[in-house]
Amino acid sequence: MALPSYATPLDKAWYISFRVICAAIFAFLIIPILVIIPLSFNSEPYFTYPMPGFSLRWYEEFFTSQQWLLGLKNSIVVGVFATLVASVLGTLAALGLNRAEYPGKSAILAVLISPIIVPIVITAAGMFYFYAKIGLTGSLAGLVFAHATIGVPFVVITVSATLAGFDNNLVRAAASLGASPVRTFQKVTMPLILPGIVSGGLFAFITSWDELVIAIFLATTEEHTLPRRMWSGIREMLSPTIMAVATLLILTSIALMVTMELLRRRTERLRGITN
Repeated sequence: MALPSYATPLDKAWYISFRVICAAIFAFLIIPILVIIPLSFNSEPYFTYPMPGFSLRWYEEFFTSQQWLLGLKNSIVVGVFATLVASVLGTLAALGLNRAEYPGKSAILAVLISPIIVPIVITAAGMFYFYAKIGLTGSLAGLVFAHATIGVPFVVITVSATLAGFDNNLVRAAASLGASPVRTFQKVTMPLILPGIVSGGLFAFITSWDELVIAIFLATTEEHTLPRRMWSGIREMLSPTIMAVATLLILTSIALMVTMELLRRRTERLRGITN
């Protein structure tokens, strides 16, 4: 937004300073991430600039390595199923919390979102001891449930935010016209809260896609996800293939973030906040 014609020299100085500060903060946050991408195309196995040449050899190594492909498959399987479980449980929890006021509602909400508040290493240690008792350590099922646990809070938060603008008169109108509760949910409630569910699901998927600490506690070699495989690679033999994998993870996360932003705008249009 341009300055008005009556702006004072102090206003102009603040106008410029504010943008310089914002640019510096943006650069501080984004440059450490972007610096990885060119290194993934380095023709030599070094992590230095300037690069001697351009090559796709590290991407070729990734797509021809059984270990990396196993990690990719495990990440996709765990991420998809953890997202489905988190979406269902989180949506049910948000609908229940939105129904009415009752004692302990705030405490229940605090418990539901606690996995994103408690340090992840504490959560992972607790999961390890609990899942070991029921035989879920060293299995993809254990990783799915663990990642779903840390994904549920995002679904609860996004669906609850969507329900905050939900007009319950629509439900009463459907009921007055003879629709059953199930049909009312399918035809009225679900279409309106779907953007919130999808947004929460995408957050849950990104959380699972990038998660490392829980995988260290629960996964054996056969259940290694991409972040867990990268961690092992860093400790055993530092290879630029890790940069290629990191680039793919970054691009996937950016694509999902763009999708979430589009869904957020659609939700605002449905709620009449924007045109």
